[in-house]
Amino acid sequence: MAEPGGGDQINGGSGGDDGPTRCRQCGLSSIFTTHMRSGPEGKRTLCNACGIAWRKGKQRKIAAHDPTPPQPHPPETSNPNSNPNSNSDSKSIPEIGMEFENEDRAYQFYNRYAGTTGFSIRKGWLGKNSAKIIRTLTLVCSREGFKKDKKKGFKEVRYRKPETRIGCPARLTVKLIRNPNESNGSSNGSYRVTDFVPEHNHPLAPASAMHLLRSQRVLANGSGSAGPDPFDELAKFTRNIKFFPSSYRIALRSKRMNNMQKGDGEAIMNYIQSMKLNDPSFFSAVQLDEDNKLTNIFWTDGKLIENFNYFGDVICLDTSYGSNGYGRPFVPFLGLNHHRQIIIFGGAFLYDETEDSFAWLLETFKIAMNGKLPETLLTDRVMEISSAVGSVWPNVLHRFCTWQVYQNALKSISSAFLNKNFAKDFGKCLYEVLNEHEFLNYWRELLEKYNLVRNNDWVSELFVEREKWAPVYNRHIFCGDLSNVLRNSSLSSVLKKYLNPQLDLLSFFKHFEQILDEYSFVELQSDFKMSQTAERVPPSKMLKQAVNLYTPSVFEIFKKEFEVFLDCLCYEISQQGLVWEYKIVEGAKRKEYFASVDESDWSVCCSCGKFEFVGVQCGHVLKVLDVRNVKELSEKYFLKRWLRDAKLQDDG
Repeated sequence: MAEPGGGDQINGGSGGDDGPTRCRQCGLSSIFTTHMRSGPEGKRTLCNACGIAWRKGKQRKIAAHDPTPPQPHPPETSNPNSNPNSNSDSKSIPEIGMEFENEDRAYQFYNRYAGTTGFSIRKGWLGKNSAKIIRTLTLVCSREGFKKDKKKGFKEVRYRKPETRIGCPARLTVKLIRNPNESNGSSNGSYRVTDFVPEHNHPLAPASAMHLLRSQRVLANGSGSAGPDPFDELAKFTRNIKFFPSSYRIALRSKRMNNMQKGDGEAIMNYIQSMKLNDPSFFSAVQLDEDNKLTNIFWTDGKLIENFNYFGDVICLDTSYGSNGYGRPFVPFLGLNHHRQIIIFGGAFLYDETEDSFAWLLETFKIAMNGKLPETLLTDRVMEISSAVGSVWPNVLHRFCTWQVYQNALKSISSAFLNKNFAKDFGKCLYEVLNEHEFLNYWRELLEKYNLVRNNDWVSELFVEREKWAPVYNRHIFCGDLSNVLRNSSLSSVLKKYLNPQLDLLSFFKHFEQILDEYSFVELQSDFKMSQTAERVPPSKMLKQAVNLYTPSVFEIFKKEFEVFLDCLCYEISQQGLVWEYKIVEGAKRKEYFASVDESDWSVCCSCGKFEFVGVQCGHVLKVLDVRNVKELSEKYFLKRWLRDAKLQDDG
C-alpha cells in the first residue's frame, strides 16, 4: 500500500501524476473536499475545513490519545462512602464511586472510554454554586435527547439532515466532594461518579472509525501532529499460503499477442515484491508465453479477498481499458458493497487476450478467493471470454454488462451518436424497457429512426445476442444493478491516464493503491455516518423496518418503491387455496404488472422482477401485501449484502 506521509503527492503539495493531493493536517484527499486551501506549509496543503480553522487562528487535529490516560484516584479512606479495597486507579470502565481531581479529568476519562467503545460525548447538564464552581456535571452520549421541532412558519428545506439525537440514555454523572477543611468558596475538592448508564439505543461506531467521532477531535492552537492517519485504521490480515493445483497452466503454448512496453516487466516485479514485503496477505500470479516472456499477471490482497467474501455474489470483469486504447491492457474485477459503492476485488494485466489467457485469469481468481465463485459474472461481449467462462466457470451465470455494451456502441456506431437524441433513446433500450413486446418494437423503431437497419453487422450481432444483455430477458438474475452503478462511476476516467505508455507503469501501481485506500476510506465514512445518524420516516411499520435494516443508500431505493406502492391500483384476479393473484396498475401511464402471494409462508413474486434483479422488493408487491393487511416484510426479502450489518459474521 502507498504509505501515508511517504511523499508530497500524499500529504500535500501539487500532487503531480502520482495521485490526488491530501490535507497535511487530517489526511483527507482532495477528492472528498470542496477545494484545497492554503496553510502554514503553502498553497493547497489543507482541506476546506482545516484551512478555515487555520485562518481563524486555530488548527484542527485528530485527538492523539496519551498512552497513559487520566486515571481516577482512589477514594479517601476517611470517607464512609468509599471502598478501601477498590483498585479504581487501574480501571478503564467507569464505575460508581470513582473520583477525579477535577471535572476536566472526568471528561477526559469518559471521552477515552467513549472512543474505545464507539460513541461521542458532550456535556449535558451542569450545576454551579454561588461561586460559579461546578457542583454537578453530567456527560451524555452525543445522541442523547431529541431534535427540537421547528417553529411555526419556518420554511421547509428540500433536503433535511439525518437525525443524530435519538434519546440515547448513556451518561456519566460526577458530583463535587468537599474537603471538610476547605472553605465553601474554594474550588479545591474531587469529583465522584454518582451515576453511570452504559447502555445505548443505537449501533456503536467501529474501532476503525474512532477518529471520526466528534469528541475525539480537538481544536488546537498552532500546528502540531495531525494524529493517526485514517488509513492506518484499516484491518490487518494474516498470511494465507495457497498452492496451485497440478493442472494449473503457468505458461501458454503460444506467443503473446501484444508487446510489453520497455520497463513494464521490471515495474511489475518491483510492485509484486514490494507488496509481498509489506503485506503478507498479498496474492499474485504470473503467466508466461512459449518464449518464457512475462505475458499475464493477476494480483489481489487480504482486504480485497475479504470484500469478495461479503459482496462477491455479482462481479464485473472490465476489459474496456484495452479495447478503448488506453495503452495498457488493465483488467479489474469490480463489485458493489452494501452502500452501493464500487469496490475492487483484484486487478490484472493481460498482454494476451486469447481464450487460454482468460481461462487462466478466471482459474487464478478462483484460487485467490479460496475456491469461492460469484453467482453472476458480467463481462464485455467478447467470444474468447464467453468460451473461457463456459469451460472454467460453467455453473456461473454469465451475462454481458450493459455498461460495456454502451461503451462499445460509442465506437461501433459512432455516427449515430452524432444525433443528440440517440444516446437517450439507446440508453432507454439498454436500461429501462422491461417488457419483451415493448422492447422488440422499441428496437425496431430505434433502427429505423437512426438508419441502422442495413449494413451494420455490429447492431445485427448485438440483437442476435439480446438475451445475454437486455434487462427484459434477465430480470430473474441477480445483478445488484451493478451495470447502472458502473455507468455513473468515474473509475475508468481516473485510471486511464496512468495507463498511458509514455508513463512509468510503477506510477500506475502507486495510484491504484491510493484508489484502494480512497475506496476503503469512503466506505469507512459511510459506515460511521450510518451509525451516528438516523433518518426520519413516516409512521409506517414497513418503512421503519426497512430503515433499521438497510444501509441509507439501499433504503433510498426502497423508499422510492414505497412511493410507487402509494401510486398503484390493485385488482384481484384469482385465488387457489392460499395463493392469491393480482393485477397492479401503476401511475398515470397505467403500466400493468402481475403479482402473487402465498399466505402459507407469505412468499411473494412480481412480473417486474425487481427483487430478483436488484435485491429490493418492488412497490407492486408492497401494494399486494397492504391489500392482504401485511404491514411488514418477511426477513427473507432483506438480502444480507444490503444490510447495515452485512460485514458481521453469522453465528456458527
